[in-house]
Amino acid sequence: MFQTTRRRLALWYTTVTAVLLLCFAGGIYGYVRATLIDRIDDTLNHVVEVVERSLIFESLSTASRQSPHFQINLEASFQHQVEPAEDDRIDLEWFSATGELLWSTWETPLNLPLHFNRMGETVRIERSPQENLWNYTDSDVLLRQVTDRVQVDREVLGYLRVSHPWFEVTKPTQQLMVDLAAVISLTIIAVAAIGWFLSGLAMEPVRVSYLQLKQFTSDASHELRNPIATIQTNVQVALADPSLDPQQHQPLQVIERLTRRMGRLVNDLLFLARQDSGMVEQHWQSIPLDALVMEVIEEQQLIARSRNLTLDFNLDSPDYPPDLDPFTVTGDWTQLSRLCTNLISNALQYTPTGGTITVCLSQGSGVQLQVKDTGIGIAKADLPYLFDRFYRVDASRSRDIRDPEGQVATGSGLGLAIVKAIVDNHHGSIKIESQRDRGTTVTVTLPAYRPDRG
Repeated sequence: MFQTTRRRLALWYTTVTAVLLLCFAGGIYGYVRATLIDRIDDTLNHVVEVVERSLIFESLSTASRQSPHFQINLEASFQHQVEPAEDDRIDLEWFSATGELLWSTWETPLNLPLHFNRMGETVRIERSPQENLWNYTDSDVLLRQVTDRVQVDREVLGYLRVSHPWFEVTKPTQQLMVDLAAVISLTIIAVAAIGWFLSGLAMEPVRVSYLQLKQFTSDASHELRNPIATIQTNVQVALADPSLDPQQHQPLQVIERLTRRMGRLVNDLLFLARQDSGMVEQHWQSIPLDALVMEVIEEQQLIARSRNLTLDFNLDSPDYPPDLDPFTVTGDWTQLSRLCTNLISNALQYTPTGGTITVCLSQGSGVQLQVKDTGIGIAKADLPYLFDRFYRVDASRSRDIRDPEGQVATGSGLGLAIVKAIVDNHHGSIKIESQRDRGTTVTVTLPAYRPDRG
């Protein structure tokens, strides 16, 4: 139990830290990427300003035009443009006012549509594998571009488009992603180790207190067994004395009944305490569950008859070889017998006179033991808490259910907790279905015996 809680604490601590680290890494990645894009856009806009200042305009005034007409002298304007280095290449394109490409530093035209955009945009180059752009690989097909409209007064002379390779963003960001992934991975591993250590420190006081409580429960239960047994024996001897005053007979019977109930409670507490601490001695063997159930039913038939209840046993036996019992399981006979006894006793205890309890044994994915009664049932709100220790359903529900001695049917609240502990110890499962005033069905599934596993 403590190891499971410790693992959960460490897992939650690591998960929360990992989420925070991922959010932080995402923020760093987004900031760096946005900064690189802004840097490229600033560079492209600066190039546009420099190139536009170096453009040479020619006046084409005619007699028929009152205002001068201008054009760009391409040869004079771009003859001094020096091609930059390959690692930081910026390419230029000049388009006419109608969008026709007139001059370019590209060896092969890009064939991209012309979009006026001074804010910058990312475009993908559609090209065949034979085309060679700066000797790039197929993955280098993205460009960052800025396109400006060049005009004098209101006359558009042309468009200048400046392109920059997108790998100036992808390369640093990819490397950043690798670095962040490595740092986050190492940090999460370190956090997981630290979380495991800190959760162990946090659980240690709880574990010590719990162990002390279990030890106290075990010791107290063990020490109470002898006094209770002594009291019960003395009361029984007194009741058997023929010279006993009749007026003292009833009080002694009450004492004997209470000590018997207290003895069962002490035994249940001792079993659970030993189960929690792993001190229960296990005697694993192959057990024919059908024979065990029939033995328990024989023991409970007397109680059923005394209360006018019908206790039936159904055996759903599939077609198996004669030498193989389909209801054989691996387990401890004493514990499984106690499991069956608790389930059937509960059904007998909370079923009104004239009711029916049906015990069914079947074989499917495992060996299934089902105990079904026509008793008072359990409210849906109580079902999740039935296996909690000392949890009891509203006592007013059972005020009309009495045991053979005329006492109201009550329990200690440990019967189903013991059943759950035994089922878990045998790697099985248990399910309870119930409706008020319609009865309860308890289904226990245990792994079938595997001869290949001994």
